[in-house]
Amino acid sequence: MNNELLWFAEIVANFLFIILAYKLFGKWGLIMWIPISVTLANIQVVQTIELFGFVATLGNVVYATSFLITDILSENYGKREANKAVWIGFFSLIAVTVLMNITLLFEPLQGDDFAKTTHEATNTIFSLMPRLAFASLTAYLLSQHHDVWAFHFWKNKYPTNRQLWIRNNLSTMVSQAIDSAVFVLIAFYGVFETNVLFEVFLTTYILKFIVAAADTPFVYWGKRIHRNKSFWIRDTQN
Repeated sequence: MNNELLWFAEIVANFLFIILAYKLFGKWGLIMWIPISVTLANIQVVQTIELFGFVATLGNVVYATSFLITDILSENYGKREANKAVWIGFFSLIAVTVLMNITLLFEPLQGDDFAKTTHEATNTIFSLMPRLAFASLTAYLLSQHHDVWAFHFWKNKYPTNRQLWIRNNLSTMVSQAIDSAVFVLIAFYGVFETNVLFEVFLTTYILKFIVAAADTPFVYWGKRIHRNKSFWIRDTQN
C-alpha cells in the first residue's frame, strides 16, 4: 500500500477514534484526545516520507485533529470548555517534554545492546531542542486560541446548524495557517532560505487543509451525538 492510501486511511482512523471516544466518554472523551494528539504528533514528526510528490513529515494528521476537537467542544459546550482543552494540551506538551528529557539523563545498562538501542531511539524522538520546542508550543497556543475565538466569531454570523460547516472550516483553515506559519518561522528562520521556508510552509499547510476539509462530516456527527445524548457511558455533566 502506498503512502497516499495510508495517509487517507490514517485520517479516517483518527476521526473514527475521536467519534468513538466521544460516544464512550462524552465531553471528557474529546478533551482526552487533545493530549493524545499533541503527544503523538511530536513522536511521529521525526519520520519523513514522500507524499504526493512532496517531502513531508508524519504527525500532521493527528495534530490537525486537535482543531476538530476544539470545534466540537465549541459547538456543543461553549468557548470555556474549548479553551480548557487547549490549556490541557499545552500542559501535556510541557509535561511530556520535561519528563522524557529527565528520563534521557539515565544511563542505559552497560553491556546490554538492546538497552543502548532503545535509549538512542528514545533520545531521537524526545531529546529537547529548545528552538523547536518553543516553536511547537508557541504555534500550538496561538493557533488553538485563534481557532476557538474564530469559531465563535463565525458562529455569531452563521448560527444555524446548516451553517456549521462554514464556521468549522473558516476557523480551522485560518488557524492551521497560523500554526504552520508560526512554527516554520520560529523553527527554521535563518536555517533555510526564504524559498525553502515558503515551500515547507505551503506543503505542511496543504496537508492540514485537506484534513480540515475532511473533518466537516465528523463535526456534524459530533453535533448529532450531543443532541441525542447517545453516550455509551453516562456522565451526569454531559
